[in-house]
Amino acid sequence: MIIEILKEGIIGSFNSVYSIAMIVFPIMIGLQILKDFKVLDKIANMFRFVTKLFNISVDAVFPLLVGVIFGISYGAGVIIQSSKEGDISYRDLFLISVFLITCHAVIEDTLIFVAVGANGYFLLGVRLISAILLTYVLAKRKIEDEENSIQKEECIVINE
Repeated sequence: MIIEILKEGIIGSFNSVYSIAMIVFPIMIGLQILKDFKVLDKIANMFRFVTKLFNISVDAVFPLLVGVIFGISYGAGVIIQSSKEGDISYRDLFLISVFLITCHAVIEDTLIFVAVGANGYFLLGVRLISAILLTYVLAKRKIEDEENSIQKEECIVINE
């Protein structure tokens, strides 16, 4: 009995990983093709307002969009790949994570809750507004913290 449970758990886990890989790998290949043909730059330019609002790099836009549309599980693959390639900073990773914690898989989640009777517009609106406000506040606070630490370092150098 225990062996059957373990077997079922292991097979289920492998099936889940396989399902995620079947979605993440094409996204990663597509991302690389979009990068090679500079299409990603054009997409990022359409969302330049996001980079200005949160003061993040243009390279952080695509991982953010993938996470918002497909969810954290699938977006994580793109985010990890972008961070390994050095395209996005730790600050960008932090802000993307904050946004996605609050607002991810907007299409899928919204449709699921609409199916059980929720108001989709209200749900989507609250999630987007919450994510934007929280990320904006943390983006501004983080910048202020960085500026303060720079000023403190300058004071230490001047005082020495």
